Amino acid sequence: MRLEHVILGLLALRPLSGYDMRKWMDGPGKYIGYGVQLPQIYRVLPRLVANGWAEFAVDPRDGKPDAKVYRLTDAGRDELLAWARSPYEPSPRPMDPDFRLRFLFAGQLGPDVTVQILRTELDHRIAQVREPGWMDFTTVELDPVPEIDPEWARTIQLSAHEFGYSNTAAYIAWLQLTLAKAEVAAGRVLSDTPYRGPESAD
Repeated sequence: MRLEHVILGLLALRPLSGYDMRKWMDGPGKYIGYGVQLPQIYRVLPRLVANGWAEFAVDPRDGKPDAKVYRLTDAGRDELLAWARSPYEPSPRPMDPDFRLRFLFAGQLGPDVTVQILRTELDHRIAQVREPGWMDFTTVELDPVPEIDPEWARTIQLSAHEFGYSNTAAYIAWLQLTLAKAEVAAGRVLSDTPYRGPESAD
């Protein structure tokens, strides 16, 4: 996941300064698990302008340095749409920040994009849990140092594995639920019926 597309996704919502972007990552966006420092943002913004994907206006601030407020250009919108509709490759690790970023910044462009991302991620995770040996961690032979009791080590390994398994199971359930909601929304969009959320259902 490139920072360029994160910034384009943010600018698709409203004009922002680099400082505003950092505040979003530290605030509402922190649950995604993708944090960057302000200097990284400031290094990328000139590249977006040079590519024609963003433009800025200087916003005078009383008692503070003037701020550059960036907005998306038509070319930037085209780049964001091309990225959002490009093939999504799931990470080997479940619940990776790359998926959450793709889900948020590509998915916000519409239910059809969201459905494709979710289906790809869900199919990949289900295939993972069906792989032979995924639960067979106890078959590994142990020859521990004297300080480790093999039976207790097995107990700890089982607990750790159960933690990962339960998280993965919950993640797959979330993917299934969210995909079902996105498919309903996509169906309503295709039928030209506005989607107003579950509270509008009959």
